[in-house]
Amino acid sequence: DKTVSLRKDLSEMHEWITQAEEEYLERDFEYKTPDELQKAVEELKRAKEEALQKEVKVKLITDSVNNFIAKAPPAAHEALKKELDVLITSYQQLCSRLNGKWKTLEEVWACWRELLSYLDAENKWLNEIEMKLKATENVQGGAEEISECLDSLERLMRHPEDNRNQIRELAQTLTDGGILDELINEKLEKFNSRWEELQQEAVRRQKSLEQSIQSAQETDKTLRLIQESLAVIDKQLTAYTADRVDAAQVPQEAQ
Repeated sequence: DKTVSLRKDLSEMHEWITQAEEEYLERDFEYKTPDELQKAVEELKRAKEEALQKEVKVKLITDSVNNFIAKAPPAAHEALKKELDVLITSYQQLCSRLNGKWKTLEEVWACWRELLSYLDAENKWLNEIEMKLKATENVQGGAEEISECLDSLERLMRHPEDNRNQIRELAQTLTDGGILDELINEKLEKFNSRWEELQQEAVRRQKSLEQSIQSAQETDKTLRLIQESLAVIDKQLTAYTADRVDAAQVPQEAQ
């Protein structure tokens, strides 16, 4: 009869809801690779959309039960009405939980992508430092040229900490949730190791360039004094030559 048919529809819908809960909400998920995480996001999205599509069936069942109750004897009302209320509540909860979990995983995926973008930006900056350090290994020229190299290196080193702080915070957020923790720790260890190594090398290079500038300045000063001294001697010798003075008659240094 009609009651049996309605109860069958209610039961089938309950079974589907239970199956969806077990498959998407009660199962433990582990995200050790980006592919696993991305797959889970797509899977939850499909489950959420599938649940929303069931709204038509829930509405049909609701209409059928209400129509039956309107015509059936009061004795049949209460049990069916209670089953319908339980179904509607369970369905709404399932949709809400699936949507919530999907949104959470979407945020986690976005967090991972953001972490990668910050790491990429910082690694590009580290590449620039590496190139700059190679370019300043054997700087030729005087104090002015060396000073320009030092200024160029110091400008590059005045890099804001914002990106590195973002990397730290995003990584912490993901690993606290046990998401991609091994991969993230590996990437961070590699990045931090390279960062520290290049920072230390840059500091050493700055000190070396500063010493080179000082040496070049001292050399420039010595050369200037020699040039001044030579100019004086040249002037004296020119005067002696003009006066036809014999070499034996002039001071030893002039000879």
